[in-house]
Amino acid sequence: MNEELIIRDAELDDINTIGYLAYQVWPLAYKSILTLDQLQYMLNRIYSPASLRRQMIEEHHHFLIAELSEEPVGFASYGSLNPANNYKLHKLYVRNDIQGKGLGKALLDQVIENCVSAGANRLFVNVNRYNKAISFYEKAGFKIILEEDVDIGNGYFMNDFVMEKLLTP
Repeated sequence: MNEELIIRDAELDDINTIGYLAYQVWPLAYKSILTLDQLQYMLNRIYSPASLRRQMIEEHHHFLIAELSEEPVGFASYGSLNPANNYKLHKLYVRNDIQGKGLGKALLDQVIENCVSAGANRLFVNVNRYNKAISFYEKAGFKIILEEDVDIGNGYFMNDFVMEKLLTP
């Protein structure tokens, strides 16, 4: 990869960029997993400007944006849980046309570095049970610890594995 990768903290001004990227990535990432109606429902619920603003301000999710040659190509978000030494990776997405080039790993590594600096011992992530990203997380040292079905309203559920990575040596 000849282009320069920059991972930076996202700000409120980046909300439209995050939403735009989600609308680019999700339809391909979830086309064989979710119905079109559920996909649209979830995108509207999670990535509307109001929802992203709430996640940043009220829920204290920290967002990162990955840029290649100053073009946004991916994002991640994470936040602390209770107890405070546990963190959760809420989102990690890279544009479909450049997946497999190490950008997702670079974003995850930055999240892990930030969490460890904040005193985290564990990092959790929910992954759809039918998502090929499970192997990405397993390669990064995450282990499946349980299955859960999360009611997200409108008759829809997220059928997830909860995965955990220990961050202490």
